[in-house]
Amino acid sequence: MSAVSMTASNLAAEPPTAEPRAHGHAAANGAMAATAETSNSAPAAAKPAAEPRYRAPLGHRVNAVLKKVLPPLFGIGLLLGVWAIVAMKTQGFPGPMQTWASAVEIFSDPFYRNGPNDQGIGWNILSSLQRVGIGFGVAALVGIPMGFLIGRFNFLNSMLDPLISLLRPVSPLAWLPIGLLVFKKADPAATWTIFICSIWPMILNTAQGVQRVPQDYMNVARVLNLSEFKIITKILFPAVLPYMLTGIRLSIGTAWLVIVAAEMLTGGVGIGFWVWDEWNNLKVEHIVIAIFVIGIVGLMLEQALLLIAKRFSYGNN
Repeated sequence: MSAVSMTASNLAAEPPTAEPRAHGHAAANGAMAATAETSNSAPAAAKPAAEPRYRAPLGHRVNAVLKKVLPPLFGIGLLLGVWAIVAMKTQGFPGPMQTWASAVEIFSDPFYRNGPNDQGIGWNILSSLQRVGIGFGVAALVGIPMGFLIGRFNFLNSMLDPLISLLRPVSPLAWLPIGLLVFKKADPAATWTIFICSIWPMILNTAQGVQRVPQDYMNVARVLNLSEFKIITKILFPAVLPYMLTGIRLSIGTAWLVIVAAEMLTGGVGIGFWVWDEWNNLKVEHIVIAIFVIGIVGLMLEQALLLIAKRFSYGNN
């Protein structure tokens, strides 16, 4: 066989090289895509499945709800039962149903006005809250800084401790005639009474908190040569805040108790005056309604301050 024929046969037997190269690139690209897909899907496959959240059996959950709901319901039922028995045994004392009917009538229009001494219960509540807010606010502005000073400086503590011990046990209503004599009006006299009864818990609790600050904190402040302002704002205030909030909570409860008695004596507009006016009109069911209203408002004020105290408590941060 000649060399030309051998070369021709070899060329015929050998496939063209361009096409397999293209196929090779495509295969390589496919392999790379498959590798990328495998690598992308690998972490997802390797991720452990989220464990299902544990849920207590239905019977346990029902029991937990009943343990929270049933005791208050039994307490309310006991109160209503005793109330109904007393109403049946006492002439002129309204029962639960009669009081409920009067409450629906009163709260259907709580903000009516027929004159200065004939206003809805809503206006009377707002007037009482306004007096409490003013007296309580002034007491906080005076009592909290005074508590810091008494707790911080032994000289002031020794100077003011006998005065506080002497004046604190005095009934707040004993200060009401002094307010009437000085201010010549009922509203500022009632506000003065709220101020004088609110200031003592704030002073005493704040001073106690300052005195309980660890001495190590004060030693560090002395080493760092901090100013008195920075000592109060950076060291004392955060440590004393729980004590201060406790004093505020006690003060607001006392203020709301005292304002009712003060308004009974001074007259005007307010929940205390409203109670006394309804007694003069022999509407005992309205007095019972006012008792519940006073309790609910006082509870709301205390719960609001408890939420604030929990918000600023170190254990919840």
